[in-house]
Amino acid sequence: QVQLVESGGGLVQPGGSLRLSCAASGSIFSINDMGWYRQAPGKQRELVAGITRGGIPNYAESAKGRFTISRDNAKNTASLQMNSLKPEDTGTYYCTARLRTYRSVGLSDYWGRGTQVTVSS
Repeated sequence: QVQLVESGGGLVQPGGSLRLSCAASGSIFSINDMGWYRQAPGKQRELVAGITRGGIPNYAESAKGRFTISRDNAKNTASLQMNSLKPEDTGTYYCTARLRTYRSVGLSDYWGRGTQVTVSS
């Protein structure tokens, strides 16, 4: 089955940077979209950045100009470079992928367990 594993989270001061990585593995035939969601306590999980297989990104308004999403289709990985971090960027960041497995018909969504990002002075 498919596994998504995030890494790169941590504690950083406001204005600092972090790079999150997501590695997808398992019986994957192809990955369509990949993305990063963020969830803070008491808040709804929200899309921070997404990217199509062709490399077209989209961002939440709060991320535009500061975050950059990228992917490597050959390695089934995605990254989120986060610069100029703010306290409101704090939350658990989840990697997601919309993909086909070798046994599936159509697309299914998979989620990682998340990585914590804390922006605080």
